[in-house]
Amino acid sequence: MKLRKVLLALGLGMCIMMTGCGSSSSTSTGGNNSSEAKEIQAIKDRGVLKVGVKVDVPKFGYKNPETGQIEGFEVDLSKQVAKKILGDENKAEFQGVTAKTRGPLLDNGEVDMDACTFTITDERKKSYNFSDSYLEDGVGLLVKKSLGASSLKDLDGKTIGVAQSSTSKTALEEEATKQGIKLKFSELGSYPEIKAALDSGRVDCFAVDASILNGYVDDSTVILNDRYDPQEYGIASKKDNTELAKVINEVVNEMKTSGEMDKLIAKWDIK
Repeated sequence: MKLRKVLLALGLGMCIMMTGCGSSSSTSTGGNNSSEAKEIQAIKDRGVLKVGVKVDVPKFGYKNPETGQIEGFEVDLSKQVAKKILGDENKAEFQGVTAKTRGPLLDNGEVDMDACTFTITDERKKSYNFSDSYLEDGVGLLVKKSLGASSLKDLDGKTIGVAQSSTSKTALEEEATKQGIKLKFSELGSYPEIKAALDSGRVDCFAVDASILNGYVDDSTVILNDRYDPQEYGIASKKDNTELAKVINEVVNEMKTSGEMDKLIAKWDIK
């Protein structure tokens, strides 16, 4: 009888322990899944993926004056992320950003991600998640043909137009120091403003990534052969938005592996 009571007690204890463990495990797993899914679920509940893109960079993100639509390589790339999350590429909602505004708009949640010629740097990775790179480019120099310049050295003492909060200024300052020349800088809010300043003679050079400059070349200008500080482009998302970052990266790498990324680059004639 005593043995039977002991066995019953042991059995009851085991059941309680197993029930407790099962309950704990279930709660933990459910919590993790919920935590990971809530970032994506918020986008699904809203019904659109909010994306920060450039609207003044031909071939990358550009508001077509004839159609009023924003189009370009990074626009099409963003549509694939929307398709992955929402099942429809047309559920991407685009907002125009500049080098100065893209970070703040991401920080305050007005956009879910930035696909806007955003170069990946160690400093920026402290603040944002970045996808793997989908393009690499270096800072180029657009000048008037009449200037007769063929290299950065020919711009000694000249004024370089750069975008506010871009990395172009730092890259050229470092290179100027190496070459023993002096450069002056004019920081402007948008690429069209810099091009207008170049056309009017307020700056002597328009400096930004060469692939961006390709959209601004005309009969009176030329891009010099120099390239400085090659950097990689990535899609940025908030640092704590890890699940979205994971999905974005999956899309980028799936497109690179399948060859769709190369097709997109060729479609928009990215050089």
